[in-house]
Amino acid sequence: MVVPVLLLALSLIGVAVALLLPGYGDLILLAGPCTIAALILLWRALFLRITAPAAPEPETEPNRILIDGSNVMYWRDNTPRIETLREVIGQLRRIGFAPGVVFDANAGYLLTGKYKHDDAMAGYLGLAEDWVMVVPKGTVADRYLLTVARDVGAPIVTNDRYRDWAADYPEIKQSGRLIRGGYRDGALWFEGMDIPT
Repeated sequence: MVVPVLLLALSLIGVAVALLLPGYGDLILLAGPCTIAALILLWRALFLRITAPAAPEPETEPNRILIDGSNVMYWRDNTPRIETLREVIGQLRRIGFAPGVVFDANAGYLLTGKYKHDDAMAGYLGLAEDWVMVVPKGTVADRYLLTVARDVGAPIVTNDRYRDWAADYPEIKQSGRLIRGGYRDGALWFEGMDIPT
């Protein structure tokens, strides 16, 4: 918008000089068409500003939820399965969540017979690497999981009650912070959530 106004002002100055100062009459041949062009540009800029759609609302944070991968992988038949995690992730996505998964360091051994890093586990689950964490060897995933959940304000899908951590993470006692689940008659369920069929 500034450029058309500036061009119009300069063009009008050129027209004034051509009309008022002797010997500069030929300047009108340049200043006249420039004035018309600047008016057209200014009119167009004003019209576009008036008719432009409102700026889109900024994207909101995804509806984050964390999965205790080392717990949930046992939900079907008490056997660690990557397929169980994939199904849980798929269902959570269908009901509007953006899931992330935190694993104990031994999860790769339990699922594939080898240690697996974040990127490999993310590949198995169809998630971006940023949404999967395998904690370092020799550490317990619970502290990482509970800290991330606190930092992003996300509930945790798990059947673990984290009683040993309740003093450090009192928010886990709040309703909806820990979401239980599992399989009944072969169907996945989450406590307090409707799952589409």
